[in-house]
Amino acid sequence: MRPGTPWPEVECVEYSVGFRDDVRVEFDAASVSLATPASTFAVRLPAGGTRDALAALAGGLVPLGETLDGFEPAERERFQRLLARLGRLVEFGVAVGGRELIRLQQTGQDTDPATTVVGPDDVVRLSRFALCRSRSGTLVLESPLASARALLVHRTARTLVYSLAAGRRVGDLAEQDGGDLALPEVCALLGVLVGAGLVECRSAGEEFETEENSTLRQWDFHDLLFHSRIRSGRHDAPLGGTFPHRGEIAPRPAVKAVPDGPSIELYRPALEEITGRDPGLTAALEGRRSFRSYGEQPLTAEQIGEFLYRVGRVRTRFVPAPDDEPGGEIVSRPYPTGGSSFELELYLTVQRCDGIDPGIYYYDPVAHRLVLVNDAHQDRRAMLEVASVSTAREADPDLLITMTSRFQRLSWKYSGMAYATTLRHTGVLYQTMYLVATAMGLAPCGLGIGNSDMSARVLGLDYLQESSVGDFILGSRPPGDPGIWDREQGWEWVNDPEWAAWAGAKLRRA
Repeated sequence: MRPGTPWPEVECVEYSVGFRDDVRVEFDAASVSLATPASTFAVRLPAGGTRDALAALAGGLVPLGETLDGFEPAERERFQRLLARLGRLVEFGVAVGGRELIRLQQTGQDTDPATTVVGPDDVVRLSRFALCRSRSGTLVLESPLASARALLVHRTARTLVYSLAAGRRVGDLAEQDGGDLALPEVCALLGVLVGAGLVECRSAGEEFETEENSTLRQWDFHDLLFHSRIRSGRHDAPLGGTFPHRGEIAPRPAVKAVPDGPSIELYRPALEEITGRDPGLTAALEGRRSFRSYGEQPLTAEQIGEFLYRVGRVRTRFVPAPDDEPGGEIVSRPYPTGGSSFELELYLTVQRCDGIDPGIYYYDPVAHRLVLVNDAHQDRRAMLEVASVSTAREADPDLLITMTSRFQRLSWKYSGMAYATTLRHTGVLYQTMYLVATAMGLAPCGLGIGNSDMSARVLGLDYLQESSVGDFILGSRPPGDPGIWDREQGWEWVNDPEWAAWAGAKLRRA
């Protein structure tokens, strides 16, 4: 159903349409300008019914039928097409029994609110993907599966939604919780919410779609919500480099202030030394593996110094002039990030290393040194225990590297995608660590689980300003590892697995 076309006629339901509160509408002699927090565009619009109708919508909600009164057939069709193009800029009011109960705002692209016929014997419940939250002073209902959000502008609508935590027969719902809504009115209001994808409906004896559909059953609520919000298409919020806090909040510096504590100067490798013994990119890519056991010899301070220098040091730094616009300070490190943000920091929990005492350290990427931030044995063991559990207790890590994110370094610039971007950067840093560790003949392993709450406490951080987003363990490579997949263990060789065998041999020689 396209906006501007008549909705299904139900005797007790009235529909209205108007521009949303966050849309600014301005007219001049030949066009109308429509501005939202995210964009501005203009439509050439000569005098006539369409211009008059848009002017009416700018003044508030107008009964849907009245917007088309007086239109010639051709102009009516043009106006309907225009409303379809303006889908995210308009909202629909739904009045039941003469009272406006909800407003619908389109959130998806090329999708429009619709209604569904709901009968007294149908069973309804709130979608398990639905989210109820406060937005601009109003309680709203949203879902990553929905094409629209519902603003619950009347307490009757809020009461009805509250009653949908479990599956309820519509007839029983109207009798027990409908309050001052008659059964036809309850059916009509639920039909709008079901049509928008916010409420599930099934016939007696059937299953709800989110229980029956094997694809939906495998989505967690938070994963699907996150997926729907970090890319365009399913929401109407600003997205990308919008600089939402410019002029109001100072940006975070490109380089973090180094914490106080005893420090250890790290070994700095020479370029000629590295290039002279490096096995090459192909060998590192093909020979890369995860290790959860280590050799008898521990890592050395020199190896840790080389690893950190090749992975995370600050190479260059640009500081804008004092009169330049804030936010222009950037740095460069060996791995890429969006907008040269480099919000990730590295902390090392050392258990076994020749030349570095056990403890928890911050890596200073400018001075290339370790700064002790916590020497408590209990905290060190707690960090290592979580890492061991992430490997199903296969590993007792010699070294745990905790990656933290200074979140506001990203959210000052990016809307809607700051956290997703820091996770992308974490993945990039994982691969960089894997390749460097493989080239150095070490035993790397990226971890999928960490305890960000505990690590923030142990590292002395504010959970909301900087906390962990990734974990990586490292040790000396165990002897005799073949570096290939054994067919006798069930591996099926597909595309040139001998490349990995070649890489393993080359890495062992190196």
